[in-house]
Amino acid sequence: MEVRRLTADGVRAVKPGDLPELLAAGQGVLWVDLTAGDPDAVAVLRDVFAFHPMAVADSAGRSPVPKVHVYADHVFVVLHGPEPGHAGHIHYVELDMFVGRHYVVTVHGPVNPAVDPVAMRVETDAVAARVDGGRFLPTSGPELSAAIVAALSGRMRDQLSARTTEVWRFEQQVTAGELGDPERFLDGMFRVRHGLLSVRTMAAQSAEVYGRMHTLVVFGPEGQPLLEDNVDQLRRIATMARSQEDYLQGVIDFYQTRTNTKVTIAAERLAVIAAVTLPITALSSVLGMNVIVSDHTHWFALVVVLVVMAVASVALLIWVRRQGW
Repeated sequence: MEVRRLTADGVRAVKPGDLPELLAAGQGVLWVDLTAGDPDAVAVLRDVFAFHPMAVADSAGRSPVPKVHVYADHVFVVLHGPEPGHAGHIHYVELDMFVGRHYVVTVHGPVNPAVDPVAMRVETDAVAARVDGGRFLPTSGPELSAAIVAALSGRMRDQLSARTTEVWRFEQQVTAGELGDPERFLDGMFRVRHGLLSVRTMAAQSAEVYGRMHTLVVFGPEGQPLLEDNVDQLRRIATMARSQEDYLQGVIDFYQTRTNTKVTIAAERLAVIAAVTLPITALSSVLGMNVIVSDHTHWFALVVVLVVMAVASVALLIWVRRQGW
């Protein structure tokens, strides 16, 4: 558990035991950073801040979608950030926030055990570095929470940039004809598209949550610009991810068109081969046993049949070429 008190004089770390007194004073901004599963987390949320039991339970469990609950003096928000996993899988890293006028309580997780614990704190660590370095000193809880959401948008943007780099690589390979193993190549492109879809989904859902908060004016008139900025960032990330998905789909279509064209050409060639050999097959099946027998061969008839086969095959090949097949 990390507790910071932000005032006009700067930022300082405080002991968790001082929280009740500091909350009652209502001066500056308190930032309490918790991890789901911390044995002291539930006690702080329930006994010190007196948050609603359902909100406390939600912060201790996993929520599949972002959401917001509005209370008289604070809001409870659930958000997700993307974290790449094995073989193109995208983990949903949960970040919960209780935002009041003079405080922000952030709760990390729970997440998949495969996720590095450091990945749970990307947004809060980024904002904490600015706060501790004196580069950012928010004067209210909504301002601090807006900075954390902006950091979450930055995380989404970084993942979008990483997936875009992979899209460029695939596009260059497709246009250059360097495809390698077709099954593996196509599988790789679909995994990248899944990553883009995950980022777009997280950004779009989070934008809807903050759009709802803006409609309800949860932070008062003075907090509306903060919510508008968060909504704008999230929606633009979602739009960029969608446009990159469309671009990748164009690359996939280009690849599939080239592959289908090759298959079609191969099928045409096989059809020509079958057509050219058809007279040979037909004549040999009808006359073979009548010309070549076990005890005597009709050499003249055999030569005639072979000549007819050759002439028929050449004539059919010439006709096929004139048809442009």
